[in-house]
Amino acid sequence: MKLRLDSRSIKFKTWLYFILFAAFLMIVLWFFQVFFLNSFYSVMKDEQTRSVAHDIESAYERKSSEKFIDAVEDISTTNDMFIYIVSQDGKTMYFRPSGDATVAQYYVDQIDALNQIMLDEKSDSVYRRIKSADSKDVLAFGQLLTANDKESMLIYIFSPLYPVSSTIQILMNQLIYVTFISLAVACLISFYLSIRITRPIRMITRSAEKLADGQYGIVFKGGHYTEINNLADTLTRASIELEKSDMLQKDLIANVSHDLRTPLTMIKSYAEMIRDLSGNNPQKREQHLQVIIDEADRLNMLVGDLLSLSRMQSGKMVLERSNFNITEAARSILNTYKIMEDEQGYTFRLNCNADYIVNGDEEKIKQVISNLLTNAIKFAGDDKTVIISLKRRGKFVLCQVEDHGIGIAPEELNHVWERYYRASSNMVRASEGSGLGLSIVKEILSLHKSNFGVDSTVGKGTTFWFELSFIKAEKLRGTLN
Repeated sequence: MKLRLDSRSIKFKTWLYFILFAAFLMIVLWFFQVFFLNSFYSVMKDEQTRSVAHDIESAYERKSSEKFIDAVEDISTTNDMFIYIVSQDGKTMYFRPSGDATVAQYYVDQIDALNQIMLDEKSDSVYRRIKSADSKDVLAFGQLLTANDKESMLIYIFSPLYPVSSTIQILMNQLIYVTFISLAVACLISFYLSIRITRPIRMITRSAEKLADGQYGIVFKGGHYTEINNLADTLTRASIELEKSDMLQKDLIANVSHDLRTPLTMIKSYAEMIRDLSGNNPQKREQHLQVIIDEADRLNMLVGDLLSLSRMQSGKMVLERSNFNITEAARSILNTYKIMEDEQGYTFRLNCNADYIVNGDEEKIKQVISNLLTNAIKFAGDDKTVIISLKRRGKFVLCQVEDHGIGIAPEELNHVWERYYRASSNMVRASEGSGLGLSIVKEILSLHKSNFGVDSTVGKGTTFWFELSFIKAEKLRGTLN
């Protein structure tokens, strides 16, 4: 199955979307700058005229007559408008035209018309759009200002609406250049961004094709974007997991074929011997049948250990942690080996001065102790003595399994946890088992995140040890409560 990402399609779409977005922005700019400029200008002048009238009215209400005129002067100098103020008896209070005097006189001539409109409408204010002497639009505003303790006044404001056609023409010429330049820049940016996006996608595509062809363990490289980096990281994790799964599968097949061949050969050979030689000899037949039974038991043990180890290494095994008495657990394991004291002369001792409570998976830890004990029994030495020691060490409980055998050479200590490894110095006596006991111990203790190790002196013996978190009695009571 091929995993393919079409980077050319992504590149083209990225380029196209960016160009369309730039074109949309230019259309909006043309639309508002050209077609609505007149309307915007009119609305702006209308708001400006009303604002000036409001400022003058506020100054009239809050200031004295002299300060009022000063305030109007300030307003007049900051706005391009004709402002004319008279008292109610016709006395000119302020008059400073903006622009040509002829135009100003024309505005004064319009005051009577504005007053007549206020009289006709019985209103204190009037707002109209009129024509100037040169037929240009002008916003004309008139208002009566009254106050109890002040002289009434009439204000007139004339705000010309200058033609913007020439301005629009200038903007159109500018926008033509801006449009072409913007589209050119948009093309360059979109081309750059499309390459920046599609280059890591092409790399991911090539790596994905290798992964689909069965090349596991590939590291996918991302790019400059979070989403692409997340995709690359996810595919890398998938590649690593596929590699692990493939290795475990091949390893399991190799192990099964390696481990099962010898006992199966033995079973077949002794079955043939019973058929051809010892079928009528009860004593030899029993011996041969016992070999077949022993090899069948060994096969069963091999399959169980292989399955357990594979589950641990594949991450499928989940620990069922709890607080338990490791002293009692060690004592119960030793009881199962008591028969070997009577029948084979072994000596088992438990050195422990207290009941220690630890946290962990009780059944898995019992398996660890049992595997270490079985390993120690196989290489116990001439005194056939195996000692389990439990003692407190800081925040942990230290468990040691000690034998007095021939020991392990220093250069071989790091290999004892490997599958099927047996130290050369330990081959002084035949050993039975699957060869997976210490590998299983290592995996269980690794799942517990425990410290563990082995100390050995050639000619004196070997001690395997591990640590588990110690649980104080008061903490345990609090948990139970």
